[in-house]
Amino acid sequence: MRTLCILLTALMLVASGAIAQDNPGATAQAAADRLRAASAQLDSAKSARDRVKALTSTIKAFETGLDAMREGLRLAATREDVLSRQLAARDGEVAELLGILQTISRAPAPVLMAHPDGPAGAVRSGMLVAEMTPALTARANALRRDVEEMTLLRSLQETATDELRLALSGVQDARTALSQAMADRKDLPKKFTEDPVRTAILISSTETLDAFAGGLSKITTSEAFGALPDIVELKGSLPLPVEGRILRRAGEADAAGITRPGILIAARPRSLVTTPSTATIRYHGPLLNFGNVVILEPQADLLFVISGLDTLYGEIGQVLPAGFPIGLLGGNGDQLDQIVSQASEGAGNTRSETLYIDVRENNKSVDPLDWFKADKE
Repeated sequence: MRTLCILLTALMLVASGAIAQDNPGATAQAAADRLRAASAQLDSAKSARDRVKALTSTIKAFETGLDAMREGLRLAATREDVLSRQLAARDGEVAELLGILQTISRAPAPVLMAHPDGPAGAVRSGMLVAEMTPALTARANALRRDVEEMTLLRSLQETATDELRLALSGVQDARTALSQAMADRKDLPKKFTEDPVRTAILISSTETLDAFAGGLSKITTSEAFGALPDIVELKGSLPLPVEGRILRRAGEADAAGITRPGILIAARPRSLVTTPSTATIRYHGPLLNFGNVVILEPQADLLFVISGLDTLYGEIGQVLPAGFPIGLLGGNGDQLDQIVSQASEGAGNTRSETLYIDVRENNKSVDPLDWFKADKE
């Protein structure tokens, strides 16, 4: 009887200490709904009059849905692991309790009445068993709910694999369609015409980004388009060109001890990079040791230098509206097995690509976070 009391107390303490959990199933289901909506949006985007704008919106919708699905799968995998550990840890408790109860229930009535402490002891034992039964039933119901939740989570993860497969195919189709739409679009205004010879001379004669940015005016042959309106009122509120998190701020040293005036953003592979505001493409292409670089001029004496792209869109001299695609990051983030594996391992760091942003006012670098709205915690 003393052993039974101890086990019952332990069960009650475990039950009272249960911690409320987020609902990973609901998170994953909402993500699946987003992906289905993005898939439905793709067909209309391909036939839209402004296909570039529609496809850009579609790709963003896919990226948001895939992000949410990754998080939903991670939460589901984590929750399933917690439930499995809890159920395994309580197997011994439940088995011992059930064994004792079954022993008591099989004992004939005369034996039960023959308690060592006499009739009073028998009555107390009976009362204890009567009090224990509802608690044990409640605990059994809680365990049953945990098992049902774990079964649901496993089913959800299997279903999510099919959703992911369709979504990954959809976002690849959308990127291909966007590349074609960008190639087909010829109606974007051009502020100036690039002089390829002067561009090549400038690149070969400069060794730093400062020198190149200072000589940008030399690669133009005419300024046929009027000046763009100032965006000073937008200072501090511009969206980042890519969805991601700040990995390194201006002036922070990297692993090699090197400091740079710009910020480094960690983003997912193949993420779409867009213009933060209406701007002229002053340059795009390989530059020094920065890889592919896009230099945007939103207004006179202000440059946004963006590097780290794999695919480039647009032409030098074009004036692009805000939110217009300028390229894609590199990497390979569209592998189904990789996403599922990362989720099952609880991996949350899947932002393996980086984008560098340098902002220059009057040919001097300033902190990009003076212009962009970002998490500054």
